[in-house]
Amino acid sequence: MSTIHHPKPLPESLKEIEALSAPINCRVTDYPAGWYIAPHAHNKHQLIYAVRGVMVVKTESGQWVVPPTRAIWVLSGVLHEIRCVGEVHMRSLLVRPDAGPRLLDATQAVGISPLLRELIRAAQDVPQPYQPGTRDGRLMRLILDELRALPVLPLHLHMPTDARLAQICEHLQRRLDDSSTMTDWAERLGIDVKTIQRLFNKETGMTFGQWRQQARLLHALELLATGQKVIDVALALGYDSPSAFATMFRKQFGQTPSQFFSEG
Repeated sequence: MSTIHHPKPLPESLKEIEALSAPINCRVTDYPAGWYIAPHAHNKHQLIYAVRGVMVVKTESGQWVVPPTRAIWVLSGVLHEIRCVGEVHMRSLLVRPDAGPRLLDATQAVGISPLLRELIRAAQDVPQPYQPGTRDGRLMRLILDELRALPVLPLHLHMPTDARLAQICEHLQRRLDDSSTMTDWAERLGIDVKTIQRLFNKETGMTFGQWRQQARLLHALELLATGQKVIDVALALGYDSPSAFATMFRKQFGQTPSQFFSEG
């Protein structure tokens, strides 16, 4: 993964929203398939949510795959870039850091409840600025209450900083069907197997096998979102059969691929 260094200037519409003093604001943006949003940061926390399409969000610490009915919570000041997989209808919430207590304190993928989904839809029509004691103000306050109860989801792929591990991980992201073992990589890189194992645990919090599995499953979300069949995705990612892939998918996400994408 390329390191993110330079933020892009924000479009005027987003600058205007960031300048608003209200605790929370909603922004509606639709993007065509394949749209890329260059690295940038906000002076507010952001809930990046798509009612349609899949987004791949990258920061310096890794990347998240965000399908419909899910979102990513990005802390203020965090540089991030977004790639749209298919057409994306994005509904962003920009939240002032001092808007209230108990908001998430890390950039995370999160679940969106049916209630929060409908509140976000309603927030699209709230004029700015809104008054705290009005219906609009109470609606936005309820959104803040819901944001404090966001469930965190395992949609993150942590990228290592060690150059040797980065070489392994970048290769595996290009060739997710590669079945090379840690022993194979140790021979190629001229280092001890235990060193690879220790570094993976230290830098990603996962074993080598867990990291590769997570990379495969997150890429599977992208492929499934474009309409590819489960059998084709399973074989492309190196699984022996669709059932083996479905088993790993359910173990990680608690649902079958069809349930995962049909929720909500």
